Amino acid sequence: MASKHRLYLVDGSGYIFRAYHALPPLTRKSDGMPVGAVSGFCNMLSSLRDKAEHDEAVSHMAVIFDAARANFRNEIYPEYKANRSETPEDLIPQFEPIRRATRAFGLAAIEKDGFEADDLIATYAKLAHEAGMEVCVVSSDKDLMQLVRDGVGMLDPMKDRSIGPDEVMEKFGVTPDKVVDVQSLAGDSTDNVPGVPGIGIKTAAELINTFGDLDTLLARAAEIKQPKRRETLLTNADKARISRELVRLKDDVPLDLGLDDLKLGPVEWPKLKTFLDEMEFRSLTSRIESRLKLRGTADMDGNGPRKAPAPVAFEGEGGPETPPGTDKAATYTLVQDIATLRQWIERASAAGIVAFDTETTNLSPTHAELVGFSLCIEPHEACYVPVGHIPPGGGGLDLSGEGAPKQIPLDDALAELKPLLADPSVLKIGQNIKYDMAVLHRYGLEIVSYDDTMLISYALDAGKHGHGMDELSELHLGHKPISYDEVTGTGRSRISFAEVALDKARDYAAEDADITLRLYNLLKPRLLAEKQVTLYETVERGLPAVVAAMECAGIRVDPAELNRLSADFASRMEAFEKKAHELAGESFNIGSPKQLGEILFDRMSLPGGKKGKTGAYSTGADVLEDLAAQGHELPRVVLDWRQLQKLKSTYTDALVASINPRTGRVHTSYSISSTNTGRFASNDPNLQNIPIRSEEGRKIRRAFVAEPGHVLISADYSQIELRILAHIADIAALKQAFRDGVDIHALTASQVFNTPVEGMDPMVRRAAKAINFGIIYGMSAFGLAAQLGIPQREAQSYIEAYFKRYPGIRDYMDRTKKQVKEQGYVSTLFGRRVHFPNINTKNPAERAFLERASINAPIQGSAADIIKHAMVKLPAALAKAGLQTRMLLQVHDELVFEAPEREVDDAIAVAKDVMQAAAALDVPLVVEAGRGANWDAAH
Repeated sequence: MASKHRLYLVDGSGYIFRAYHALPPLTRKSDGMPVGAVSGFCNMLSSLRDKAEHDEAVSHMAVIFDAARANFRNEIYPEYKANRSETPEDLIPQFEPIRRATRAFGLAAIEKDGFEADDLIATYAKLAHEAGMEVCVVSSDKDLMQLVRDGVGMLDPMKDRSIGPDEVMEKFGVTPDKVVDVQSLAGDSTDNVPGVPGIGIKTAAELINTFGDLDTLLARAAEIKQPKRRETLLTNADKARISRELVRLKDDVPLDLGLDDLKLGPVEWPKLKTFLDEMEFRSLTSRIESRLKLRGTADMDGNGPRKAPAPVAFEGEGGPETPPGTDKAATYTLVQDIATLRQWIERASAAGIVAFDTETTNLSPTHAELVGFSLCIEPHEACYVPVGHIPPGGGGLDLSGEGAPKQIPLDDALAELKPLLADPSVLKIGQNIKYDMAVLHRYGLEIVSYDDTMLISYALDAGKHGHGMDELSELHLGHKPISYDEVTGTGRSRISFAEVALDKARDYAAEDADITLRLYNLLKPRLLAEKQVTLYETVERGLPAVVAAMECAGIRVDPAELNRLSADFASRMEAFEKKAHELAGESFNIGSPKQLGEILFDRMSLPGGKKGKTGAYSTGADVLEDLAAQGHELPRVVLDWRQLQKLKSTYTDALVASINPRTGRVHTSYSISSTNTGRFASNDPNLQNIPIRSEEGRKIRRAFVAEPGHVLISADYSQIELRILAHIADIAALKQAFRDGVDIHALTASQVFNTPVEGMDPMVRRAAKAINFGIIYGMSAFGLAAQLGIPQREAQSYIEAYFKRYPGIRDYMDRTKKQVKEQGYVSTLFGRRVHFPNINTKNPAERAFLERASINAPIQGSAADIIKHAMVKLPAALAKAGLQTRMLLQVHDELVFEAPEREVDDAIAVAKDVMQAAAALDVPLVVEAGRGANWDAAH
């Protein structure tokens, strides 16, 4: 009797090689990446899914891959598969996209280190068979024929032919349960299984059919009449036994996924289409889409099966409605009374999970006022709770007065919401939840126990795309959300969100929460499947609460000092401008690139003038620096003027304007998912780019001051990127130098240039320092020559001498370039994958840039991960020590704290302990800490 459930186990490795060899080479047009095997694999998998979905009994499916060539069989017999040819170079970069293709088709992609795909197939087949399921192994591999038995069959996907006991008998001359014995005698030259010399499949089958099994045959080998055959078996009995261990499949492999994880669901078309579009498989995309639409069994919009949710009854006005232009299954509710809000909160508490989002009046959380919030407990079902809406143009209208929209009073709503957000048993899902945390902190609410879809996406796909909700929704769900401009307008007609009509606000805000939950359900499982759980859990997940607290704390600046600096810069700029006019012999607008170009190249006839598309001369910093290096004074004066102008406009003037009147402090906003390598970006104002090597930059830092009775502490990782380079490139000399605490630049100069450390020319040490740091960023001979003011040929000789002394660095660079071209990404020490999807571009300049970036990414990315790991741990460590010290700023490798004067020594000790223990390297992590009344003094 047919089983109600059937499991398809697909031999993924077999699919790959069949796809590769069956089709001519194919490359992606945009960047030249080989994709022929990916295309063939997708076609085969699509056909198989189509076949499976026409068979109602098929309920489970998975694709099984070989994790690596080496496995437990190599320990039994080191020569196992030793004569296999190397994997074709153009196939290697297709392995990872093929696994992504599998997941895009809604199937589990399973592999396990130490075992072959066949072992996993055998294990799942046994497990399913014992559970009463039928099993179909999709493969033509003869090694898998040993699995055939009642309830377990095979399907040859190329010939579309079923393989049962009769077909096994035809192939091996024995029943399936004797296949291992036959293979043990016959061996396999392809896999380098020795077998017994001189015995093939036909003879082996004859012997096993005569004696019953291998052990009996070997025990009674002396009875065999043919002398040569008898002698061969007696001499090679051990080879036969070893061969049996090699060909017999393990059916007890520890599994990471159970049978329930292999259930066959509908194809999520947006997810699949995103992958197919990325691969540029246009005809395949069109073909699959047409087939799915015709069949009607796919999730075409990414919102789950098209099944309307059960009706939900809510009290109060503005009940369930289906917003125009949204998924027909979506039900968004306007909550305008406490009773209804309590129902939603009770449901969230019972469910243990809720997506949450705030709507406010400002992008800056320290200036924003809360207008409303939204909740989503089940996909397609969400609510919006208005608490601060006013009529358009309402200005300071009393929200409880006549004419105000009907809504729950702010304090009442927050009183109901507060316990839910603080409940550790309820998981709150946010998209950029750091913003919501910072906003609610001002109202006395804290969010405990949370996940962030933005950071989950960032942990998975850094470098592939952005991580904003709208982009993720279109990419993963195939759904374009309502835009902010649609509800608030644009330009001069834009209104505050507080003025948006409640029905439009409901549609916009509830959709945000709905999409956030749907993204969470889609992205969170990928962390485990793609081995990014540790990165997310130990680095990314804890950051929103930590960084939100930093943003809320802000840092005090001295406006009087900033005003003095602005006046000083203005005076000096005026002097530089006057000097420029004297050198030019006439007055001109020093801030006008067009006028400056005419002065330099037309009037003064300086060399190197080049006009751009606009017809004006280029007067960028590189042009002026080159002219200044040739001894021309006017370009140097203009450069000095520009530096002061930038410092004045970007910092001294802007910082005064940025002081929050409520706190008297400056509150920067950190973007924690905008860089490919994991680094933060500081905005409004940007506090990460204040120059620290110039006197003017240090003066600006002096304007950042501690509160009375407090001290600023600067804790800075010492040469962290060089230490990481020494670790990952395994440079013994550099590692020992860091362990010994020597001057790394002097040591490098001594070893590269054969110069004693004592009495060393400072210029030589400077050259070594420039190479040490520049090499991480792919500095060329041209760049080094410009930095040191030496001929390019001399700079090239320096670099060559450096690589000769430290060949491991060159090996690391070559290894990284090869790796990124094969798999499309590089990894940090914490496992963060930094993707370079265009690394195989045919544009030489772009490719060279991406190669340099890929070499730097594991180093810079590891440094970013280390300091973020420390940041996550520091608040708890400070609190455990009973300290009131607060972390205020992160500037690349530096953390800035504000500590009560009595705590400074203890705070420094805690900071150094945590930061230096943030990662285990072959070299020590060293943190240098200083203190002072202002940032410059502390640094």
